[in-house]
Amino acid sequence: MARTRGSVGAETEKAIRKAAVELIAKHGFEAMTLRDLAEHVGLQPGSIYRYIATKDQMLVDIMAEHMEALIAAWRAADRPDANPRLRLEGFVDFHIRYHFERQKEVVIANLELRSLTPDARRACVALRKTYECELRSIVEVGIEQGVFAPTDSGIATNAIISMLTGVCFWYSPKGRLAADEIIAIHKRLVLGGLSGTARGEAKIIPLSAERN
Repeated sequence: MARTRGSVGAETEKAIRKAAVELIAKHGFEAMTLRDLAEHVGLQPGSIYRYIATKDQMLVDIMAEHMEALIAAWRAADRPDANPRLRLEGFVDFHIRYHFERQKEVVIANLELRSLTPDARRACVALRKTYECELRSIVEVGIEQGVFAPTDSGIATNAIISMLTGVCFWYSPKGRLAADEIIAIHKRLVLGGLSGTARGEAKIIPLSAERN
């Protein structure tokens, strides 16, 4: 994304990135213009190209960097040697807290896939699949070990991700429940759902199989 070097250029680039996230989350990618972005950070419209290649590439960078950081942060927080139930609790806690702190990026990552070129969309979707596979592997290990009841691991993964990410669209720090309370409720919902599924209800689909 950056085309400049030095502390001043780096700080300007950060300011542009922050402003772009705010404007896209508020108005949508199509509605935001580079002139708007330049004015937001106090630059002349033509100067913005010193820091970004194109508007489209800026969106790709924002979305890809968000997903790459998410994957790296989860892998650093995960405890692969722990039992699946504890790992799943950890995933729920991590996912919600991480997204609470990045609500604008979450809005962009989920609503602006439509604005990407086909190649860029495939790349971002691949990153999402990589993250989803982290959760799916926990679910499948839990099923194999008898910690979770048999179910379709792909559907379970999609349902959990959708529920946990959806929280970020309505959560407010000023809301009725604190973040810890919301997380505790979602832990019970996720773990209760996987533990309460009727045995033998659905066939387990391994990670190597085609995903939903």
